[in-house]
Amino acid sequence: MDNVAIIVDDLDAAVAFFTELGMELEGKGQVEGLWADRTVGLDGVRSDIAMMRTPDGHSKLELTEYLTPPAIGAVLENPPPNTLGLHRVMFAVDDIDATVAGLRAHGAELVGEVAQYQDSYRLCYVRGPEGIIVALAEQLS
Repeated sequence: MDNVAIIVDDLDAAVAFFTELGMELEGKGQVEGLWADRTVGLDGVRSDIAMMRTPDGHSKLELTEYLTPPAIGAVLENPPPNTLGLHRVMFAVDDIDATVAGLRAHGAELVGEVAQYQDSYRLCYVRGPEGIIVALAEQLS
């Protein structure tokens, strides 16, 4: 897999959110032209993208803000976790409480609460920009 794309309405806010999770901005650019129209099946595509890389360099997120045609919203503004389609992206973190606090500074909210699975993990879901659900997992010793 090369990357996972997420459509956002505010590219800078999304970059800040995923930077807070430890991802690194690999680069930004604009996508437009006939090749883009043909690829995505829309006319007049012009979008700004930011490629985010995990610290280990193995995984990427492509954040895309459509300028034309404008992005359309989902049927539900904040769909529940059992909605069909792409569900969530999970990140391993060293300190889940500190990570949640840092993400709250970027407008994130807990979907439920931080819970513990046996003696193995502390886990939670956080709703970030555009209602994206991000899961966090802190492995316990």
